[in-house]
Amino acid sequence: MALWGGRFSQGADARFKQFNDSLRFDYRLAEQDIQGSMAWARALVKVGVLTAAEQGKLQQALDALLVSVRLDPEQILVSDAEDIHSWVEGKLIDAVGDLGKKLHTGRSRNDQVATDLKLWCKAQGELLAASITALQTGLVGCARAHQHTVLPGYTHLQRAQPVTFSHWALAYVEMLERDHSRLRDALKRLDTSPLGCGALAGTAYAIDREALALDLGFAGATRNSLDSVSDRDHVVELMHVASLSMTHLSRLAEDLIFYNTGEAGFLELSDAVTSGSSLMPQKKNPDALELIRGKAGRVVGAQVAMLMTLKALPLAYNKDMQEDKEGLFDALDTWLDCLDMASLVLVDLKVNAERTKAAAQGGYANATELADYLVAKGIPFREAHHIVGEVVVYAIGVKRPLEGLSLDEFARFSPLIGEDVYPNLELEATLAKRVAKGGVAPQQIAAALDAAEAMLVKRAC
Repeated sequence: MALWGGRFSQGADARFKQFNDSLRFDYRLAEQDIQGSMAWARALVKVGVLTAAEQGKLQQALDALLVSVRLDPEQILVSDAEDIHSWVEGKLIDAVGDLGKKLHTGRSRNDQVATDLKLWCKAQGELLAASITALQTGLVGCARAHQHTVLPGYTHLQRAQPVTFSHWALAYVEMLERDHSRLRDALKRLDTSPLGCGALAGTAYAIDREALALDLGFAGATRNSLDSVSDRDHVVELMHVASLSMTHLSRLAEDLIFYNTGEAGFLELSDAVTSGSSLMPQKKNPDALELIRGKAGRVVGAQVAMLMTLKALPLAYNKDMQEDKEGLFDALDTWLDCLDMASLVLVDLKVNAERTKAAAQGGYANATELADYLVAKGIPFREAHHIVGEVVVYAIGVKRPLEGLSLDEFARFSPLIGEDVYPNLELEATLAKRVAKGGVAPQQIAAALDAAEAMLVKRAC
């Protein structure tokens, strides 16, 4: 059933109908369309379009339809309806006859779909926020369990300075916290109802749109009907948050993939999130993480596609906007799946603390400590940096760590290096010196963990 047709003297070509119809993907808005219809019926009573008795019959039919849809949402796909709006209206007419035709009074599919999509975004946003929090909880748990596990820190994928596994995990908690904040900001901005804006110029009935918005669970009503029916900023914003968060998840995945390699050997992934090779029986592949990394591009691509769809569109509604849903649904579904999979990866994750500590001790990661030692002796940092560079070259040549050099060897580079240099080169001393906020000193890690756990507790309240 189409919601139009009086203007046309012949039917649409079957190929155009298939090309034009959106039911195959916008059926996911069924619950939101029914909820919007319930609220619209209540609003129509207030302006005298429907009687209370008529509204009661519509409410009863819509309640039954909502239950049916929740039990079997894919029943919708067997219909030849053009879109979810025509499907709901058709089912309503089947249930209550011509009364069902009165419900669309003063309403357009333009404000209807805009409202449905915002309602869906609000619901999906809550699921995503909960999954971000769940992943943060998993990371904080790992951080607490490995609070004192030393890990080599990297720049340019070269060993740089020692950190702790806890510090590494908390870095991703920070990234996800920004994702959570951006998601909440986006949800706050989209929390306005377009219903009652009609096709583009507003409705001809004296609907109290603020009351209608509150009835639907929105914070308020939109202010301009032209903007309301053509606005898809919320779609782009949510896709942007998804894209950036997926970039963070991809970085997390890449770190864990590297740490899991035989070459690094820092950790072992659970069998539950790995797979084997059809040819090589010894293989245990980090497929879950590789898929997270791979799916990031898909989500970013959806955001770019949406921006290009909106570019240069005139006001108000254009059929191009039908392209908003498939990309949005896929992007947010993918993001949700990847958040949940990342949480699963952390379950039964085994960290090889001996291997991580040995790696942190290698690679001359304490070179900066030697430079700071020379600075404390009165040598300008740039000069100290140069001296230590020469010491490192020498140590590489004799295949010994800095702490393995004798005082006589150190004296070749600076007479100021004394016996007191050795405590400064120990791994624990290297960590302990990073006492500024955000550093890897034990007291800073402890404070960061306490703060992260308190944040999660507060969010749960």
